[in-house]
Amino acid sequence: MDLFNKKKQDFLGVDIGTSSIKIVQLAREGNKAKLITYGMVDVDADIIRNKTPETIKLITQALEKLIEKSRVSTKMCSTALPTFSVFSSVISLPQMTKSDLNSAVKWEAKKFIPFPIENMILDWKIINQNGNSQQGNQLSDNSDNGIGLSKIFNKFEAENSKVKPGNQSKKTDNFIKTKSKFNKILLTAAPKNLVSVYVEIFKELGLNLFSLEVESFAMTRALINDENASAMIVDIGSVTTDVCVIENGLPILNRSIEVGGNMMTESIAKSLNISFDRAEQFKQDFGLTMTNEEMNNIPKTIEETLSPMVNEIKYVFDLYRKQGNKKIDKVILSGGSAYLPSLVDYLTKVLNVSVHIGDAWYKVMYPKELKPVLDEVGPRFSVAVGLALRGIM
Repeated sequence: MDLFNKKKQDFLGVDIGTSSIKIVQLAREGNKAKLITYGMVDVDADIIRNKTPETIKLITQALEKLIEKSRVSTKMCSTALPTFSVFSSVISLPQMTKSDLNSAVKWEAKKFIPFPIENMILDWKIINQNGNSQQGNQLSDNSDNGIGLSKIFNKFEAENSKVKPGNQSKKTDNFIKTKSKFNKILLTAAPKNLVSVYVEIFKELGLNLFSLEVESFAMTRALINDENASAMIVDIGSVTTDVCVIENGLPILNRSIEVGGNMMTESIAKSLNISFDRAEQFKQDFGLTMTNEEMNNIPKTIEETLSPMVNEIKYVFDLYRKQGNKKIDKVILSGGSAYLPSLVDYLTKVLNVSVHIGDAWYKVMYPKELKPVLDEVGPRFSVAVGLALRGIM
């Protein structure tokens, strides 16, 4: 649906999920974002675990049709790699020059990345120790001016072109100083072969891929409104659930588990000996709500399926606290299963922390009559909205 006329500085966010593709086009109006169009299509193609030509073609064709149907009017776009497909860690290194820091970061990366470094694209940024900067971080030369996996796409392009980054210009090798004797660094690494698949899809469609970041950064941009608070985003997808701790506006701790909406549905189907589609409807209708005696198996089955996710969240709580950090103030739910009936109340009780469903649209202007629809689909559009916001804000 084309909601407004085309504006300058329009930008498209494209979220290629494991079971669906979501797109959001925003335009900048003053210092605010305005919704131009959005759309979603279900696609049963996991590009992360199945990078075959057939899968790439299926996703490309589906995205092309979605863009046409949604009447997208811009070529500028951004997309994201799934959080579970990327390695990230916070490390501490002594103060040193930028060139030495680059080498040190690469050396440290070898300690936690189980693949050859030459097959990965590395990115890092220095996290501001006092948390006073706008994004809650101090950016290095290989970072951009926003929150996200900085310039990973540009780095991939440079490494695969005839001109190497170091030959483009000469820069002063400045000494990086912070108040602490050590630099706290957020390190991220993405597989080159995965990046190449995304690049291939967008080139095939003739889209100008402005940036390629990580889903957790895009969700942070869309859902976090208090950058000084320590929060957790729990993104419940169809196949996996991502647990991300946000500190000073940055996702500093990311973990993923193989528990998602499909597993809940499959468990209900098996428990009640019914079809997947019927089990999905029961899940959406009843969730964790206790109903009549005949349906009591549904909330019990969902609770058992959620148990690994709850244990993982508790583990991350403990891990974050043991690292000497303050407690997590709130949990924000995202993803297709965020609206599971009674899930918010259930997690609030078992986690003993404030839990609410994130509002992906709170930074975006749109017609009031669309609010019921946008609220309903909002949890599924967190990544796409965050990607679009990066290009215009």
